[in-house]
Amino acid sequence: MAGAARFQTMNTRGSMPNGPMPNKGNRPRIHTAEGSIAVNAPVAAVYKRWLVFEDCPEFITAIKRVRKLDGNHFVALFAFNRKQYEATLEITLRVPERRLAWRTISNGHAHDHLAAGVVSFASLSDHGTRVTLKLTSNFGGGVSNRVDKYLRNFKRLIEKR
Repeated sequence: MAGAARFQTMNTRGSMPNGPMPNKGNRPRIHTAEGSIAVNAPVAAVYKRWLVFEDCPEFITAIKRVRKLDGNHFVALFAFNRKQYEATLEITLRVPERRLAWRTISNGHAHDHLAAGVVSFASLSDHGTRVTLKLTSNFGGGVSNRVDKYLRNFKRLIEKR
C-alpha cells in the first residue's frame, strides 16, 4: 500500500475519513415549486419577454432591482422576510422559444442564499403559450405560493400589451 500514505496528508477540503460529518443543521432548507399557466400571446413574444431580466421585478415581486452585467450575468436585489439580499444571476441555459434557466452564483455576500429557476414554453396555438415555471430557493418557505403569483403577474403583464 505505498500510495495509501500519500492520501493521509493530502488536503481534500472535506472531513477526514472516519471523522465526524460536518454539521449541516445550520443550512437553510431548499424549497422547490412548479406551476404553469396559459397566456394569450405567441411563444416567440413570451420567450422574448422572459429574456429581458431587467423587467423581472414587474412580475417576480421578490426581485426589487436587476442590473445587467453582460449577456448572461445580472446583479439582482431580492427582498424576503423584510430582509434584502444581493446576488449575481447567471443564465445557464437558453433554448430559443423553448426553455430558459438561471441560478444565483456566489458573489461573496449571498453565498448562503441560493435560487435557481427554469421556465419552459409550449405553443398552444398561434396566439397561446403554456408557461411552466420551476423555482428552487432557500430564501424561505412559500415558494409554491410565489410561483403561482409570479405566473399570474406575468400573464397580466404579457396580455395587456
